[in-house]
Amino acid sequence: MGNISVRSNKLVLEFRAQGIRCREQTRLLDTPKNRKRMEKLLTIMEAEITLDTFDFCKYFPTSKRVAKFAELQQRKQTAYHHFNSTDAPTLKAFSETWFNEKEIEWRKSHKQSIEGILESHILPAFGKMKISAIKKQDILTFRAGLAKVQTRTKSNLSPSRINHIMTPLRMLLNEAADRYEFTSPWKNIKALKIPRTEVNPFSLDEVECLINTAPDDFKPYYTVRFLTGLRTGEIDGLHWDKVDLDKKQLYIDQSLVKGEMTDAKNDGSHRVIKLTDRVISALAAQMKATKHLGSFVFCKKDGKHFNYQTISRVIWEPMLKRLNLKYRNPYQTRHTYATLLLAAGESPEWIAQQMGHSTTTMLFRVYSRYVPNLTRQDGSAFDRYIKMKGEIHA
Repeated sequence: MGNISVRSNKLVLEFRAQGIRCREQTRLLDTPKNRKRMEKLLTIMEAEITLDTFDFCKYFPTSKRVAKFAELQQRKQTAYHHFNSTDAPTLKAFSETWFNEKEIEWRKSHKQSIEGILESHILPAFGKMKISAIKKQDILTFRAGLAKVQTRTKSNLSPSRINHIMTPLRMLLNEAADRYEFTSPWKNIKALKIPRTEVNPFSLDEVECLINTAPDDFKPYYTVRFLTGLRTGEIDGLHWDKVDLDKKQLYIDQSLVKGEMTDAKNDGSHRVIKLTDRVISALAAQMKATKHLGSFVFCKKDGKHFNYQTISRVIWEPMLKRLNLKYRNPYQTRHTYATLLLAAGESPEWIAQQMGHSTTTMLFRVYSRYVPNLTRQDGSAFDRYIKMKGEIHA
């Protein structure tokens, strides 16, 4: 919204047009009549700015900003003629150019993700449209449609997934707008708000039941998942040369992502995990079963790595059904590990290191409500500490 100010007893119009902040002084004295006149003028100008029909030079022909706005208008006209010609690029045509230029920057897994989004969502909706013809309303309608898409489990796409799908579209439109000098329709479109991370950990009793229910050749796999907090890609990509049973350690520096071994998720994910005796026993049993098959700790009978989607559908989901447990994705094994460590009273700093977090912030933000000792708010622990005169020992 624009406003009216005063300088040297003369009225000044303040507004923003085409991304430029303007402050134009008039020759009108600050009187009620002149203020009313300027308010009416400002209302008309703001309407034109909203409709993209505002001509700065018409209102302020002697302003020092005339040249700047004339340049912007010329660029706009050039882009308009280019994109409304018969050979104007479609989004599909431009996406091919953009993809070929960008793929050198991406990991194979990210490249495949972008390809999937383009083929499944963006190109079917916008592929045949001239890139200049895509409007803000088209984008919002497309996003609203994504909210109605159902997954294999009959649930709607999450806000996080919708944002992930929208990102390549935003990049395409903004890059084209910058390259061909037109105004991107991606204006004031905010990403959907992501709800708090869904954490639904299992109790210790449920963990024991799940491990016992697992097929014999998968008992070590789920023991390690539940008692190390490894991410799916980390455990499925775990190699024997990263396992040191004598030192009771795992060395995590890589992950299996869409069938390809890549570096770990981030710097914090490079870590050494201390193993309990139970995990050591599980890995020792697994060593007898699979070490002769190849480099993967957990693998199929031919030595090839697991497909996490297949394992989830064939092993994980039937386990939950047999125990009449509400469905939770396999990643909850990691959340379970964190909550069990916190409940056991382990140091938050040590837990964060085990999990591959750079700080303890996420631990308290995500997991604290599942640990009674951390969520108690009655002051009893502090009261006991005072009564013991600070002599409480761990």
